[in-house]
Amino acid sequence: MLFGKKKAPDVQEPMDLDAVMKKFDRESNTRVWEGKPKIVINWVLAIFSLFCIGVTLFAMWLEELRLTTFVAFIVFNGYLVYPAKKGVQKANYMPWYDILLMICGTGAFLYYAANAMTIIQQGANFEWYQIIIGIVGIISLVEVCRRSVGLPIVIVAACFIVYALIWGLSNPTLWGKLNYIVHYLFYGKEGILSTPINVCSKFIVVFIIFGAFLERTGIADFFIKIANAVVGGFSGGPAKVAVVASALEGMVSGSSVANTVGSGSITIPLMKKTGYKPEFAAAAEASASTGGQIMPPIMGAAAFLMADYLGVPYSNIVVRAILPAILYFAGIFIAVHLEAKKEGLRGLSKEELPRFLPLLKQIYLLAPLVLLIYLVGTAQNSIQFAAAIAILVAIAVSLFNKENRITPKRIWEALAAGGQGMITVAAACGVAGIIAGTITMTGLANTIINGIVALAGNQVIIALFLTMLCCIVLGMGVPTTANYCIMAATCAPILVRMGVPDIAAHFFVFYFGIVADLTPPVALAAYAGAAIAQANPMKTAFTATKLAIGAFIVPYVFALNPAMLFIDTSAVEVVIICATSLIGIFAVSASLEGYFMTKMPWYQRVMSLIGGLLLIYPGEVTDIIGVCIVAIVVVMQLIARKRIKETV
Repeated sequence: MLFGKKKAPDVQEPMDLDAVMKKFDRESNTRVWEGKPKIVINWVLAIFSLFCIGVTLFAMWLEELRLTTFVAFIVFNGYLVYPAKKGVQKANYMPWYDILLMICGTGAFLYYAANAMTIIQQGANFEWYQIIIGIVGIISLVEVCRRSVGLPIVIVAACFIVYALIWGLSNPTLWGKLNYIVHYLFYGKEGILSTPINVCSKFIVVFIIFGAFLERTGIADFFIKIANAVVGGFSGGPAKVAVVASALEGMVSGSSVANTVGSGSITIPLMKKTGYKPEFAAAAEASASTGGQIMPPIMGAAAFLMADYLGVPYSNIVVRAILPAILYFAGIFIAVHLEAKKEGLRGLSKEELPRFLPLLKQIYLLAPLVLLIYLVGTAQNSIQFAAAIAILVAIAVSLFNKENRITPKRIWEALAAGGQGMITVAAACGVAGIIAGTITMTGLANTIINGIVALAGNQVIIALFLTMLCCIVLGMGVPTTANYCIMAATCAPILVRMGVPDIAAHFFVFYFGIVADLTPPVALAAYAGAAIAQANPMKTAFTATKLAIGAFIVPYVFALNPAMLFIDTSAVEVVIICATSLIGIFAVSASLEGYFMTKMPWYQRVMSLIGGLLLIYPGEVTDIIGVCIVAIVVVMQLIARKRIKETV
């Protein structure tokens, strides 16, 4: 049972982490291959990784040929790896219908690849059999997405296609509508072969492979040990370890659920052992792990998509993401600190803490990541080349670590893992392209934009609120990359129409798409954490939402005043913004926790919330008022603490 009776704080039953991943992370529900079939499948996946690296670095193929070949591989591998349904899988078994779907789906995209030039030249005049091939290709890709990602994104895509068939297109016949839809979504460059899959095949795949190699260097364990050494001994240390470790892991990871289960298997039992309630322990890990998706430089691979959509350098996106990410993690860190103080919790003992100096000897594990950031930041080479060099450096640094040395066998395993990791991201990007293409094809985007703009009137704050609701609903259960693609096509233009700068609008919708992993009812990261903590899943989700309050406040701030994203501001203003925002986040967190130096009465919590929000919002007047309000609360707390000491 994943959710059972609560145990004593220092008791944690052994947890089947694979079962948790399979329950909450669709990507982990794979077929069971053993013996020689497993070796063959891994070779196929490893060859696919090498193919992707070779094509993205060296090939000068026609774009249609490159993309259709890539998607053909994704469909083929998708059916090899993912079964039709969850549950116990029979070893070395693949039903006939899966083999048929795999052959037909792969064949549909290979047909396009083999006849790419002819198809481009024939315009919109397609034969009936070409329409059938297109339909088969679309259905096969959507089914791979359902298996590897889940139903939510597929349901969204199906709703948009049904809308196009019934209301969205003016063609009077069903065949005519199908002809147009297939031409637009399968053969055109505004559907499956649009920006998401293009960016995925050029940039994201190399970083997925890089992540597979980096994981094998033992860097995740290094991050947890470093976090333990730095903050584990302080009050509520294990919760602070979860926040710091998740922030570090988020720099290279692309899954909030995987982050939660990976580091949570270590941090959540420790949090419970030191006295945190199960729901709070699970929520702290889930909110921190979800924040990994907004942490530069990878940002769940959405940073590359955002750069392509906005037509700006990748380094530009990464720099602007730094302060909002810091504020997000600062808010969680402060909340777990105040919770620890309120409950009188201690940190880990010296015997339980790793020694810091020996860890410094493993600092070389960071070399691939540091080099990657440097190469990408200086823009001396392409992003793909930078990632490829970082992979070679990861292999090199592993040679100094006996426990995690990357041997030829492990290189092959990393390539296979990278090839498997691409399936989910690419399938989601392909279906996101279908959604975005259908919206463009039917003109639905303008309808949505005009409706919300009319409803909001001239009030930007109302438009922001309505857009936030759209993002949270559309983002539920959708992976980071596809999540952002959908938001960029449907929600970002709303804010741009209302006068919000492009980059602020895209950051806004990205943030609220991501927090869907914490927001009930589809809070997958929170539920995964609850399973490990043996806690109530819904209480965990609501607690995680409270801890992640920064993700609900900060986007409004940079949408209303983009100075937080370093737009139209000076160095002095940036320093002031950083200082006041951090104080503001502290005040807001104290308000929500109901504790600062002592327990806060309701009126102090209200004052602290108002003062904190005013400080977070950039501006001289708001900063002065906010400082005054927070200062009054601090004085009240000092007086209250003094009275308590006198009565003791």
